Amino acid sequence: MTAEERIEIPKPAGYNCFACGTANPIGLHLDFFRSGDYVCSEITLDRYHGGWENIVHGGIISTILDEVMSWTILYFKRVFFLTRKMEVKYIRPVLVGTPLKIKGSLVENGASGNRMKVKAEMRDNAGNLLAVSSGEFVLIGKEELSPVLEGSKKEIFTLIESLPTL
Repeated sequence: MTAEERIEIPKPAGYNCFACGTANPIGLHLDFFRSGDYVCSEITLDRYHGGWENIVHGGIISTILDEVMSWTILYFKRVFFLTRKMEVKYIRPVLVGTPLKIKGSLVENGASGNRMKVKAEMRDNAGNLLAVSSGEFVLIGKEELSPVLEGSKKEIFTLIESLPTL
């Protein structure tokens, strides 16, 4: 696969996740694709995502970085997980209306038992680095998903099984 090749990653319809859900009327509706060893997303945020005038709210930036790291694990490891901790470094203000590209990659490939480390970065169209994040995620088995509704469990594992081959 060349670095420029773009493989779209399917996601379930009707899901209410704020970051990626298709049924959330106020959500970000992020879509994802694979490019080389990265899972990527692209978005242009508007005034409803702002903090200070014309600057995107840091919590929205953090949400996007977390979601891209999550889909990186989902795509490359095909497991379910939860975010354990996350660190974000804001490098430059993210301006409303700026086309953004976010990419995530695995850092530690599950070598430490049930935990994985992932990183993500957000850049503008000129390639300027705007924010970076690193996260630690805990892998969750099917038997540990008891608090999750049965329909959601089925969706999670159907999604994992439907991902394009690596």
